[in-house]
Amino acid sequence: MNDNYVGKPAFSLSLLHPKYWGVWFGFGLLALIVNILPYFILLKLGRSLGKLGNLIGKKRVSIARRNLELAFPNKTDVEIEAFVDENLKNTGMALMETGITWFWPTWRFKRILVDKDTEVLKRLKKENRGILFCGVHALNLEVTARALAVLGMAGYGAYRPHSNPAYEFIQYRGRTRNNNKLIYRTDMKKMVRVLKKGELFFYLPDQDYGHHRSVFVPFFAVEETCTTTGTSILAYTSKSAIVPGSGFRNSNGKYEIIANEDIEPNYPKKDPEAAAAYMNKYVEKIILRAPEQWLWLHKRYKSLPDETKTNSRYL
Repeated sequence: MNDNYVGKPAFSLSLLHPKYWGVWFGFGLLALIVNILPYFILLKLGRSLGKLGNLIGKKRVSIARRNLELAFPNKTDVEIEAFVDENLKNTGMALMETGITWFWPTWRFKRILVDKDTEVLKRLKKENRGILFCGVHALNLEVTARALAVLGMAGYGAYRPHSNPAYEFIQYRGRTRNNNKLIYRTDMKKMVRVLKKGELFFYLPDQDYGHHRSVFVPFFAVEETCTTTGTSILAYTSKSAIVPGSGFRNSNGKYEIIANEDIEPNYPKKDPEAAAAYMNKYVEKIILRAPEQWLWLHKRYKSLPDETKTNSRYL
């Protein structure tokens, strides 16, 4: 695979300027912690950190609570609060999962993976078919991306470089472990190009990206949810397979990698609205495998069909 889709940031002495010392110290400490502590301790530590969310991230907590009320209107207040509490614990664990993904050696990383069902991916790779892997913003997203590469299915991911050059230097290397590659998130031509070459492209169609290239279709209990049409654009122009997949952590603390169907044959890619609604059903199915591990802290329902109206969903 070509290494030049996103330029690998080079090291320079300017990265050692005192203004970047905080970044180096923070990531250095994280790398040390995840490499010297046993995994079961990291799991407890991460989830304990998440408990601080109610104290230091009250606004985000209220967003998560409101998202859940909108998505699952039949849940009681008690059920919602228990859901939010578990979601916060998993949010804290996401910090440890980032460190694990970026700094663990491959032999150790493999120990926490369960290849539960990826036969479809393996078959498509053997056929040199382009694969649009549609994942979700799970809190353990970093783990899932590297897991695919470790299991022999390295690919490309959409990427937004960090504005802090020291952070970017570390982040890039963390996200390109085991031969994964990166493409600027706005460069759809290169996304289509790698799919046509028979590569895997990791795509996330589950957030509210605003009105550009979006339609309003059902998502859980909200009938008009801003949903990207990027999936249908990529699928139609590349003629690739479309495989929804996930990598959620199970009750034993291991990450189950599932990508067990190619939905392309029945996917209405020529109809953007029908395609978005179709994909949302699969996104819901993925999230429901472990809903407490999804990014409910994001304002999933922030956009309305009429941009001139005030969104009362979060008032």
